[in-house]
Amino acid sequence: MTSPFIVRRTREEDWREYRDLRLEMLADTPEAFGETLTNARGWDEQEWRMRSARGEASDQILLAAIDEPSGRWIGSMGGLVARGPDVTGALLVGVYVSPAFRGRELGVASAMLAEVESWAAAVDSRLKLHVHENNPRALAFYQRCGFELSGRVQPYALDRSQRELEMVKELP
Repeated sequence: MTSPFIVRRTREEDWREYRDLRLEMLADTPEAFGETLTNARGWDEQEWRMRSARGEASDQILLAAIDEPSGRWIGSMGGLVARGPDVTGALLVGVYVSPAFRGRELGVASAMLAEVESWAAAVDSRLKLHVHENNPRALAFYQRCGFELSGRVQPYALDRSQRELEMVKELP
């Protein structure tokens, strides 16, 4: 299967498309995100607009991958500059590709990651992420893309008996 797609930053007016994709993300892979589908379903338009506008911010990035023939949003990926006791610097967040568009042959996740890495290189020398210990597909993707386990772990926000593994990639 081949499908042309574009990757671009989100805008506030994309809130409906971002909402629909985010709800899909939370239903498809709930352990990959630090929030629940139930909570997200309760958000109002203002919350969705604020989230979608992250793509317009200068200190963070939110990307959408959009299938060109249909206009359907097929993926999302973000980055922010973390400033906390557990993690600081450029942080990759909110990574998702719709099941029908996953895989190396399409390259959706790789295309979005290249954009996030370009953004991150302007703010930090490394890009970090946290991946759920029970998400081998994501772990394998990140390792193929040059991320390495740092040895640091943190409790998973929605179930503190589970862990998230920190991975780091040095940026050029």
